[in-house]
Amino acid sequence: MDILVIEDDPHVAAALRRGLEAEGYSVEHAADGLHGLQLALRHTYMAIVLDIMLPGVHGYRICAELRRAGVHTPILMLTAKDGEYDQAEGLDTGADDYLCKPFSYVVFLARLRALIRRGGTRDTVLRADDLWLDQSARRCGRGETEIRLTGQEFAVLHCLLRSAGQVLSKLEILDDAWDMAYDGDPGIVQVYISLLRRKVDQPFGRRSIQTVRRAGYRLTADGA
Repeated sequence: MDILVIEDDPHVAAALRRGLEAEGYSVEHAADGLHGLQLALRHTYMAIVLDIMLPGVHGYRICAELRRAGVHTPILMLTAKDGEYDQAEGLDTGADDYLCKPFSYVVFLARLRALIRRGGTRDTVLRADDLWLDQSARRCGRGETEIRLTGQEFAVLHCLLRSAGQVLSKLEILDDAWDMAYDGDPGIVQVYISLLRRKVDQPFGRRSIQTVRRAGYRLTADGA
């Protein structure tokens, strides 16, 4: 998806989707803060359009959580709160721009395009030794060799690379890489760890994805 819209007003959300899709963007929508936060942490977008007054988790917290997690996707806040302190709080929590409702769609689109242009200059590649993962292009490889991953494999590897050197439990990986509605066996994490090892480690004589007994998994740069 190109653009994530986190907006609880169905009329505003529908209008933004129609306008953005008419401009050639693909749009994913979340109607509450928690769902929006989880999507933004799990997937890579060109930009996020974020309302402040949301059910579940408000926009300020979403913005702060994303920046704390190392997500640098450009964020355009849309809100009915137009006080200067509200704008300052939004920018201080990590938003890139702020637009008050009601707003001109022409101005909105111009602001969004400007954010996307600036955001495109950021380095979106995670690395550990010669293992790399391009978050924007959804590509992965070792050195010059590209590795084809499924969507779920990509999500698990992204989780490990983003926390390279740290031990992550099965539940932590499950929370990060699977949809919130998943209520199956946590052992699915072990299955995907095995699949990843067959693709990113074994063909290259590496052991970068390590099992830490009774604790979880860790990805290390020195995995030869």
